[in-house]
Amino acid sequence: MTVKTMAEFAAEDKTPEILFWVGCAGSFDDRAQKVTRAFAEILTSAGIDFAVLGDEEACTGDPARRAGNEFLFQMTALQNIEVLNMYKVKKMVTACPHCFNTIKNEYPVLGGNYDIVHHTQLLQELIDSGRIKMTEGGTFKGKRITYHDSCYLGRANGIYEAPRAVLESIDGQLVEMKRSKTNGLCCGAGGAQMWKEDESGEKRINVERVEEALGTGAEVIAVNCPFCLTMMKDGVTGKEKQDSVMVYDLSELIVSQMAK
Repeated sequence: MTVKTMAEFAAEDKTPEILFWVGCAGSFDDRAQKVTRAFAEILTSAGIDFAVLGDEEACTGDPARRAGNEFLFQMTALQNIEVLNMYKVKKMVTACPHCFNTIKNEYPVLGGNYDIVHHTQLLQELIDSGRIKMTEGGTFKGKRITYHDSCYLGRANGIYEAPRAVLESIDGQLVEMKRSKTNGLCCGAGGAQMWKEDESGEKRINVERVEEALGTGAEVIAVNCPFCLTMMKDGVTGKEKQDSVMVYDLSELIVSQMAK
């Protein structure tokens, strides 16, 4: 697969249809890299002209701000905004709700105004418009799938239906957890908790959430966030259910059942 950078497009005096903001996890985490590749495959299959920033992309600054380092957040954000504005970026997509929330809701105050969507929204749009076709009777047909609402896509931005519409396209049986949508439970990684040691308590939050997921009888836990992917996968492993219950990002479910 060949993915061009914004610099390469600019060198040809061209502009891509959309910029794919990969994010730190999608760039450096081994598990999240599989999500990045799956989503890039979907964009390529749909015939979308897209680019990445490559080495010019830095962290959005979300973890720094959540941890209370406002100076580092603004320094990082302004650096990104300078690069994005230099390339006159208008439309963006990202597979990370943290990046999505920060760029959508916090960059405008610093001069960064972009039309950014989460990859679940774009996936729904591509499926509804017929730009990607799903095969009948794929790997996940009839399987019980439960969906975990990430905090920054769900409660922070009110996006609940797009991911579920995407799941409907693979003919799985969606089984909701008791706490879902506006009442969803955090995976335990948000608010920069990913980067610090656990506080004292009776149970880790991701274990609590995985117990709830397992209680639905689901064979697949679907997520939309690299942080949630890590936390839910760790929880499933902690329960020694990794051989019977799989954790996937929505883009991985789609690419496995997409007509090539």
